[in-house]
Amino acid sequence: MELKKISRLGMPAWYFGAVFLFALVAQLLPTWREHLIYERAAVGGGEFWRIWTGHAVHFGWPHFVADGGLLLIIGWTLGREFPRTSWLGLLLMPPFISAVIYFLDPEMTRYAGLSALNLGLLLLLAARGWKGDLRDWFWPAIVVIYVVELSYEIWKGGQGGGFITFDEPGVKVATSAHLGAVAYALAAWAWCAWRSGVSPDREAAPPS
Repeated sequence: MELKKISRLGMPAWYFGAVFLFALVAQLLPTWREHLIYERAAVGGGEFWRIWTGHAVHFGWPHFVADGGLLLIIGWTLGREFPRTSWLGLLLMPPFISAVIYFLDPEMTRYAGLSALNLGLLLLLAARGWKGDLRDWFWPAIVVIYVVELSYEIWKGGQGGGFITFDEPGVKVATSAHLGAVAYALAAWAWCAWRSGVSPDREAAPPS
């Protein structure tokens, strides 16, 4: 993607703003967290909304600022470049990630944050955006950063990401959630490629 095109994308797509505002309200009303957070026992008891809302609550303001800020950056630069991919990712990726946690990582009893969604959406959009031109460095750089970050998490056993201070003892980086985001991104990209029959073309931006 050309940097001058990024500068013309304008404000974040409205659906990114809506998710950000929901996360902000949840952060401003701390009592909401226990009713919204992904909690394994509550999900098993039928509180299925948590598989989505759990991604919109955070363990403290530093956690929220980092995740919410990245979400707005994604919405600002990418939301209008791939509108369908973006809003479908916001809608479908959170429950997919939660399902991965629930079925494959039973030791994770609580999860919160937009980080896995952010990283998965970046990976998906990078795969869709790269045109195979070696001069197009932007998207490959995103993928390299993603791989390095995920590899560091796995190497540290979930103890990476020390730049953020959480407000709940025992919280660590949820590597299984990030791996779930990788799986979603690859599956979604493969579906887009199958639908088009060739490498996916850029989606037309909606009229402004």
